[in-house]
Amino acid sequence: MTTAPPTGDLTTGTEHDVPVPRRGAGPARPGRRRPLILLAAIGLLLVVAVLSVMVGARAIAPGTVWDALLRFDDSDEHVMVRELRVPRTVIGLIVGAALGLSGALIQAFTRNPLADPGILGVNAGASLAVTFAVAVLGYTGAGQFIWFALAGAFGLTVLVYTLGSIGADRGSPVKLTLAGVAFTAVCGGFTSAMALKNTTTFDVMRFWGVGSIGGRSLDILPVALPLIGAGLVLGLCSAGSLNALALGDDLARSLGTRLALTRVVLVLAVTLLAGTAVAVAGPISFVGLMVPHIVRWFVGPDQRWILAVTVVVAPAFLLAADIIGRVILPSGEMRVGLVTSLVGAPVLVALVRRRKVSAL
Repeated sequence: MTTAPPTGDLTTGTEHDVPVPRRGAGPARPGRRRPLILLAAIGLLLVVAVLSVMVGARAIAPGTVWDALLRFDDSDEHVMVRELRVPRTVIGLIVGAALGLSGALIQAFTRNPLADPGILGVNAGASLAVTFAVAVLGYTGAGQFIWFALAGAFGLTVLVYTLGSIGADRGSPVKLTLAGVAFTAVCGGFTSAMALKNTTTFDVMRFWGVGSIGGRSLDILPVALPLIGAGLVLGLCSAGSLNALALGDDLARSLGTRLALTRVVLVLAVTLLAGTAVAVAGPISFVGLMVPHIVRWFVGPDQRWILAVTVVVAPAFLLAADIIGRVILPSGEMRVGLVTSLVGAPVLVALVRRRKVSAL
């Protein structure tokens, strides 16, 4: 007895809205090479981290670096490695991972490939709170900034999410994006007004606002690491829900995704990651915007791989930009926030011209 062929749309490969494999379809090319891409990214990160300790205005030999880590003495090179370059590299690793993952989460959450943490007002809220702490309370250290940055980032993100959840299409990416852009503009105005009104505040914000991982102490890690770690766990655990959200709210709901809970978790993860990173290093642009683009180009649309590879590639990119900033000028150095903007802008323009890369 013969069985009638299944009915449905043979062009799209669906039968009553249930996906079925196409004839002769094998695994996608990115799927076969994803583990190799991840291993290559880890190797790249290790190489860049080693170069971050060795390269600078004064190059240090690998043997000297090894001695400084294991057999420290009071020589200038050992002090430079232990007190300056190792903290700088560690800060770059955690800040880069936080910025990259927060950007990837925002892009997947809003289904907007040009989104970054600033689109929900995270960076603007953190900058406003830090400016208030400097102008009104007289704080000047990153360890003092962190709680204000988190409070500002979380408060403004909740405000944006609340406003974007009012009325029809509550919590939709378009409404959240519009609300985030509006509040970002308002906070930017208040931040500039406070910074320009006071000379001391302007001097502090002038350097902090550019974004840098140099001159930071590891004393901030006991506070920053748990916050960024919690954000990384929440973000990476949301990869499956993000894959469902990419299909649309209705289909995601039919697949069992709890949309409200997923959005709250994502907003919390982005707030922890971006807010802490801004508090530690200042607002550094283009890392969370550009790196997920590049990663998506190589690994495809699966958010599980995008998030995992982004966590590795983003700190490698940030440390590489910091190395360039140390050696590009004849004297002194260029802060990493400026380097990421100079490098990221033309690369991003080239990437967004490719439809394959720009589409989510």
